[in-house]
Formats: sequence, structure tokens, C-alpha cells
Amino acid sequence: MDDIATPMSEAPMLNSPGNDKAFQEWKDEEKVRMKKQLGLLEGVAIILGIIFGSGIFVSPKGVIMEVKSVGLSLVIWMLCGLLSMIGALCYAELGTSIPKSGGDYAYIFEAFGPLPAFLYLWDAMLIFVPTTNAIMGLTFANYVIQPFFPNCSNPDSAVRLIAAVTICE
Repeated sequence: MDDIATPMSEAPMLNSPGNDKAFQEWKDEEKVRMKKQLGLLEGVAIILGIIFGSGIFVSPKGVIMEVKSVGLSLVIWMLCGLLSMIGALCYAELGTSIPKSGGDYAYIFEAFGPLPAFLYLWDAMLIFVPTTNAIMGLTFANYVIQPFFPNCSNPDSAVRLIAAVTICE
């Protein structure tokens, strides 16, 4: 037991003057770091998530109703998927060429400087993210309520209530 425990008089005091080396060693040992690693499976999942998104569950009915052809609607879906894949691959390239955390903010900061990045961040916080969440909440609520009202339109108050519950954290 004596070889494990260090007597109090011999233990380095972290707050004593002139003992910066002991403090730095202790500080380095206490750091917790996450691995910066995305494998092939994770990368493919992210790219496919960006390509498909949630629109694949929402808009097929509207596309088929407007086009009136299943084959043409599939061609439209493939063209839109190709367009989305180009955007997703651009983000993959940005992620590999600018290896910083922060997503769009980091990319804009690197390309245009701090002011446009700051303005984008405020726009994202006040406009982009809240409106996207509201649209997704309303869409989810419409599709959840629709089976309960098959022959009439969904009640607005119920849709709004479910959407509000959905987007609240």
C-alpha cells in the first residue's frame, strides 16, 4: 500500500508557484477527445440522407397527380436525386478540404471571412432553422392526422397542436 500512495508532502501541489510542469501534465491527461473518423458506411449514409431527405415521404403523391404518369414521375425523381447528389458531393468535398467543426459557418468563414459567416449564423438561427422545423412539424402533423379524417380535410387546430408538440424540445 505504501508504494501506491504518495505521501502528502511529496505530492506535487497543482496550485503552487513554480509547478507549471505538473499542472500541464495533469491538464493533458484530463483532456477527452473524440475520434475524427468517418468510415465508408457513415459517409454513404450521410450522402444518401442528403439525397433522399424527408421529401421522399411527402411529395410522391403531388408529383404523380401533376404528371399523371408513373414512369415520368420516376424519371423526375431520378433527375432530382442526381441534382441532390451533386450538392451532397459538394458538401463532402468541403468537409474533406476544410476539416473544421461548424459546418456551413466554418465553410463561409474560410471562404469569405468572419462577417459573412456571422451573418449567416444569425440568419440560420433566426430564419432558416426555425422555418425548416415548422414546415417539417406541419408536414408530419398532416400525415399523422390524415388517417383519422379520410373523407374530409384535417382540422387546422389539431395539425397546429401536433406540430407545436413535435417541434418543442
